Amino acid sequence: MTVFHWRAVLLMGTATVALFAQKDNATREAWNQPVAPFQIIGNIYYVGAEGVASYLITTPRGHILLDGGLPETAPSIEKNIATLGFKVRDVKFLLNSHAHYDHCGGLAELKKASGAKMIASQEDGEILEHGDPAQRPNWKFPLVKVDRVIHDGETVDLGGTQLTAVVTPGHTPGCTTWTMPVTDAGRRLNVVFFCSTSVVEKLHGNKEYPGIVADYQRSFERLKKLPCDVFLGAHPMFFDMDGKRARMKPGSPNPFIDPAEFHNYVIESEQAFEVELKKK
Repeated sequence: MTVFHWRAVLLMGTATVALFAQKDNATREAWNQPVAPFQIIGNIYYVGAEGVASYLITTPRGHILLDGGLPETAPSIEKNIATLGFKVRDVKFLLNSHAHYDHCGGLAELKKASGAKMIASQEDGEILEHGDPAQRPNWKFPLVKVDRVIHDGETVDLGGTQLTAVVTPGHTPGCTTWTMPVTDAGRRLNVVFFCSTSVVEKLHGNKEYPGIVADYQRSFERLKKLPCDVFLGAHPMFFDMDGKRARMKPGSPNPFIDPAEFHNYVIESEQAFEVELKKK
């Protein structure tokens, strides 16, 4: 897997979407390359692909799956779940960070395979059910029915595990950052599954999303105050997954634990946003 430093990807959002919009099949194929699944911390496992993340959160009463990757990523997610010794049919809830096709594309297939209930924010849930409102042909994905609309501050509870929805709009109108506690070596830690704050839409004169700038600004203020010991996100390059995984050694501190990383990332992402905001 290619190693990216997280500072280098703060400005990648716009460029990446542009590449996809130009049908850059090489980029799409690279992002969908299989990755061996592994345990990150506690009951959280990485089951995604090279460039698009998916997380399995296991409990004694069934499991939670966050994000479905591209439409073509679903089979590898199912395979990764099985490789870890779990069953896709035991997934009870499907969650989504945001309704872009590289993160929600596989949800319809995964829902069919698991029988799980789909949970999403009001704003992004409408996109999951009805498609991209801008009708961009390269952003199409299989539509998926939302079984539960979740609002800011509400929780998903299963088998002693609780995830809290923190709606952080801007990247999409219903972009949802998820948080949960986890215990490692007797310590209670705060895990953040970060949605995204990359700028991929027009900030000025955006008729489809007139409140986009204010949403970004509110989200940055909220994210800067969010407690985080373990930073995870919608793309593995956001948090240097490759580098951390390479440093994982039995008996050594878990490299995914870094209380300063997420705050630093948000600060620099906000600075990148301000650069984009100054452009007319």
